[in-house]
Amino acid sequence: MTSSSRWSFCGGIFDWDTAEERLGTLNARAEDPDLWSDPEKAQALMRERQQLEAAIAAIKTIDTGVNDSIELIELGEMEDDAEVVADAEKTLRRLHKDAAKREVETLLSGEADSNDTYLEIHSGAGGTESQDWASMLLRMYLRWAERRGFKTEVLEVSEGEEAGIKSATVKVKGENAYGWLKTESGVHRLVRISPFDSQARRHTSFASAWVYPVVDDNIQVDVSEADVRIDTYRASGAGGQHVNTTDSAVRITHNETGIVVQCQSERSQHKNRASAWAMLRARLYERELQMREEAASAQAAAKTDIGWGHQIRSYVLQPYQLVKDLRTGIESTSPSNVLDGDLDQYMEAALAHRVQGGADAVIEDIE
Repeated sequence: MTSSSRWSFCGGIFDWDTAEERLGTLNARAEDPDLWSDPEKAQALMRERQQLEAAIAAIKTIDTGVNDSIELIELGEMEDDAEVVADAEKTLRRLHKDAAKREVETLLSGEADSNDTYLEIHSGAGGTESQDWASMLLRMYLRWAERRGFKTEVLEVSEGEEAGIKSATVKVKGENAYGWLKTESGVHRLVRISPFDSQARRHTSFASAWVYPVVDDNIQVDVSEADVRIDTYRASGAGGQHVNTTDSAVRITHNETGIVVQCQSERSQHKNRASAWAMLRARLYERELQMREEAASAQAAAKTDIGWGHQIRSYVLQPYQLVKDLRTGIESTSPSNVLDGDLDQYMEAALAHRVQGGADAVIEDIE
């Protein structure tokens, strides 16, 4: 089997021959003395070259390791050396895991997958119950980002009246942040014994997560002040000296689409306004990306109602322990681990499912 066929994952997303040809092109362009006349394009080219070099090197390492291990196994069997065979088989198992990881990474090949991302959390109907669930969902994603070494910046939080949050917006910074998180957009359902119910009854709560990429300066998104409504308001906080006494928070509503973004992370209205504009352009760009996908209409419909029939994942804490993704069927009987940020298996399965065109096979409910 040739390297070209071995590493053509998922219908040719990573084709060996194409990758080496592209790397040769990038290397040639990197030697152009005029490259740095446009620093932004130069930096983008160098990032792509670095990522491609790393991917090719990793595949060569795996390929060499597999061939060497096979030779050792053959040699060990010829000489009846069980220890050599066992060591080589152990190496093959490790290489198999490395190859599986690389295969998942080849799924992150979308137009904006390598970008940083915005993550919005919104509570559904149900008051305190859903607001508390929204805060749990926010913590889950912050923990996931921490596990991956990503940086996070909370741009806006709207606190609930009694507990939890009504909404929050977080900027997640890291390699392929948008690519990893994009499949998390949708409604998340929680079933548990309510800590707010004096009769200890079981409650079902809903909250949503929406993800959209931070746009590069090279991506042109046309929007003017005539297209929006801009409101300022006093930023909320925990109380005391941390509460702003001026209207520094900014909310921007796009008239045509109804998209709303807001930022209150800075004490300066000017800085919050700049961040809000960046978020709006990112939302409009994400909307364009979604319109290019076959599942765009289904996702748009899902965003209209945070409730039954629109969920992508269920988290059941009572009467049994189960987290189930309703698109891929991936399950975990350890909700505590999932809620502590152990989400990779769900993201990997959803990425594969999305690339393979299986997004229409969403299970609508779970017992």
